[in-house]
Amino acid sequence: MVEVRDRVAASWRPEDEARTRIGAVGLKVRDLDRLVSFYRDAIGLDVVDTRPGEAVLGAGDEALLHLAEDRDARLDDPREAGLFHTAFLLPDRAALGRWLRHAGDTGLQLEGASDHLVSEAVYLSDPEGNGIEIYADRRPEEWQWSEGRVGMETLPLDVASLLAAALGSWTGMPAGATIGHIHLRVGTLDDAVRFYGDGLGFEVVAEYPGARFLSRQNYHHHIGTNIWRSRGSGRRDGSRTGLEWFSIVLDPEGFDALGAKLGKPTGGHYEVEDPWGTRVRLSRTPAS
Repeated sequence: MVEVRDRVAASWRPEDEARTRIGAVGLKVRDLDRLVSFYRDAIGLDVVDTRPGEAVLGAGDEALLHLAEDRDARLDDPREAGLFHTAFLLPDRAALGRWLRHAGDTGLQLEGASDHLVSEAVYLSDPEGNGIEIYADRRPEEWQWSEGRVGMETLPLDVASLLAAALGSWTGMPAGATIGHIHLRVGTLDDAVRFYGDGLGFEVVAEYPGARFLSRQNYHHHIGTNIWRSRGSGRRDGSRTGLEWFSIVLDPEGFDALGAKLGKPTGGHYEVEDPWGTRVRLSRTPAS
């Protein structure tokens, strides 16, 4: 088995402005005021902009979450394709510890907490059932890679150690927080890999039973896909709440390679639909 950890660690630089990243996520919601309050008070996002029936939330100057209200929408069906979770990446372990303490102090209902070797993560859902992960990465040089695959597990989280690392109090989502990855419910893994892998230039870097994880530039994953409850599902029912779109900011090489498949970008970006009707907006990072 060939060990390639050093090569990978050298190529993933979280501080690099030209790195590929998830930009923002757009959700259709039934109760805008309730969801805004939840993402502000529980998750710690700032309200960046509001207009009738819409709100944008983020961290610092970065808009991360777009909410659009449809009071007549039916709630998302977890057996359909759609959002498994939006994963908010905190800058460091201390910030994750502060958020976890805040969650305990405010009585948030958590659904899980795991050590994934590459990261430490806590899971919950918003009031309309949209999944959320709050996580912090371990240093890239600690990630274990072999033959193009990254080692990820689902182990118990050391909650006591994480809380001990939390210096100070939680004061909201810190500047530098991003959407580190998005995890999708899909109908088939093969179609997901064809679209996000062959189509958009991501590589499969991990495989679990019923799930595939894809990335660029040797991140542990930008996109997760699973069929755990949605196997065989077709296009999403547009009358339901949940994921409408998400955006990817691609590294220059990855964005320029799309030209051969998608032609000339419109207004500097592309918009495509995955096989289940989720819109994916693709733009280019500045060159480093």
